Amino acid sequence: MILSCEGISLSYGSEPLLEDISFFINEGDKLGIVGVNGAGKSTLLKIITGETESLSGNVYISKGKSIGYLAQNSTFSENQSVFETVCSVFSTLIEREKKLEELRVKAERGENEAALQYSAENEEFVRLGGLEFRGRCRGMLISLGFEREIFDMPVNSLSGGQKTRVALAALLLSEPDIIILDEPTNHLDIESVIFLEKYLASIKKTVIVVSHDRYFLVKVTNKTLEIENHRCKLYNGNYDFYAEQKKKDRETLLHQYKNQQKEIARIEAYIRQQRQWNRERNIIAAESRQKLLDKMEKIEAPLPDPANIRMTFTKSEESGNDVLSVRNLSKAYGNNILFSNLSFELKKRDRMVIIGHNGCGKSTLLKILNMAITANSGRFEYGYNVKQGYYDQENQNLNENYTVIEEIWNRYPDKTQTEIRSALALFLFRGEEIFKQISVLSGGEKARVTFAKLMLSKFNLLFLDEPTNHLDIMSREVLEDALLKFDGTIVAVSHDRYFIKKLATRILSFEKDNTVLDYLGTYDEYLSYSEKKSDQAKESLEKEKQSEAKLQWENMKKLQAGKRKNERLITKSKEEMSAIEARINEISKEEEKFSTNHIKLLELYNERTALENRMLELMEFFEKCGEEY
Repeated sequence: MILSCEGISLSYGSEPLLEDISFFINEGDKLGIVGVNGAGKSTLLKIITGETESLSGNVYISKGKSIGYLAQNSTFSENQSVFETVCSVFSTLIEREKKLEELRVKAERGENEAALQYSAENEEFVRLGGLEFRGRCRGMLISLGFEREIFDMPVNSLSGGQKTRVALAALLLSEPDIIILDEPTNHLDIESVIFLEKYLASIKKTVIVVSHDRYFLVKVTNKTLEIENHRCKLYNGNYDFYAEQKKKDRETLLHQYKNQQKEIARIEAYIRQQRQWNRERNIIAAESRQKLLDKMEKIEAPLPDPANIRMTFTKSEESGNDVLSVRNLSKAYGNNILFSNLSFELKKRDRMVIIGHNGCGKSTLLKILNMAITANSGRFEYGYNVKQGYYDQENQNLNENYTVIEEIWNRYPDKTQTEIRSALALFLFRGEEIFKQISVLSGGEKARVTFAKLMLSKFNLLFLDEPTNHLDIMSREVLEDALLKFDGTIVAVSHDRYFIKKLATRILSFEKDNTVLDYLGTYDEYLSYSEKKSDQAKESLEKEKQSEAKLQWENMKKLQAGKRKNERLITKSKEEMSAIEARINEISKEEEKFSTNHIKLLELYNERTALENRMLELMEFFEKCGEEY
């Protein structure tokens, strides 16, 4: 056991938040904490880390075990660069590196003691990972979606989401014994989430994570703690196991409760009957059964599920079959080209989900299509009778000075107060909550107000930009079901793979090579296609490498063959040169012998001239080959 909580309770005023929270986890466990927004999940993490004090109960952590905590909002006090901030995790190695440099300078001056110390210190520095830590920092930042040009930017100049990713990188590199993460996937694209999943699943550290990302919880966790109605229950499995087991447990408990209630009713009826007869033996029998009833351990009825939103999207009149035509659309900011020559045709009842890494232009595309910004080139055209609604995660067009009811009523002045209140009640705004000012609402509450406005509209094309952000798991499932029942056309940007898998009939994928893939099919089919495409690309690359290696090998063989041929030719030429020199010497002797025979002398002269010319040719050949003779 590495961590346990015993009887943790916390209230705000008279309202309880956590009551008797008790559980324990073992070393190496990966615990997912789930529950509706406001259930107390983040508060429990703060109690475990010591940031918040509980009213009662205790947290026990094994001796000598370190904790690393990623909160939802990360702050940095120093004006360091992104890379320096992450590297500061290895402050001990950085100090050792400075000391090594000082020793090196002294050793170069001829200080023998410094030279010996440098050797020992350097060996220890290498053993502790001194040569790799900067590479690990770069790798972690890249894996979490940072471009290299951001490494040198001041960390305080980054957005809130980017700061959270920097804090996550630093936390993972520090390798604490217990890693505690509060909504770590909120600001990550799919590729970075997949990296984080694989990383957390592979390490032998203990992990506690609060998340609404169901896919992430399935991949990472082996235990699930549910906080519901202020209490908790631990399940020995991941999110899928928990969801199935909770359903079974509820059905079993309800069945047992109903059966016991029937048995109690039967016994109570018997007791009433015996007392009506009012004879001694009847009274004895009634009292006996009453004692049995009093001793019976009563099964409590299952508590109702926490209040959740209810949602229905009402379609306007039918649109034409051709809903949206996009032709050669391009958008860039300076030299940063987001997309170019993007074209697609959207048909009635398509449910298109747009995916891709952060900053590739997904949300920008929705803004262009909703005329919030303009494209650099290209055009788009809506079909017959198309009426669109738009959920923008960044700018929800809410007036911060309005109350919740004013925000809705100003949008729909023809609605009665009863109609407005009824709509808001579906999104859990009841009683005094409808008079809350928009400026004091949480991100999740603002999302609910925006969805309430959308629900009251009538449209047949719905644009959604990260609609599941700020929603808890139950609310996400309600949204998914409402969208599946919506009889119109949907275009959504999302990183939520559970949402994509459940909803998409078509995928528009912004690929890494700046191309856009329009895939007609479900998310699972798209993943299968992408995997096959990736395998084919790897196979093609492998064949290309093999082909290149073969060509290099053949060229090398030709080169070696040419070299051998050249060597043979040089040897042969040297032999010929020696023979020519020998013959010229013989000619000199013969010229003395036949000094009076003019015909013979002419023959010898001609032969000498030919041999000397050949000797010059051979000497030129040797010079080209770099050979001496």
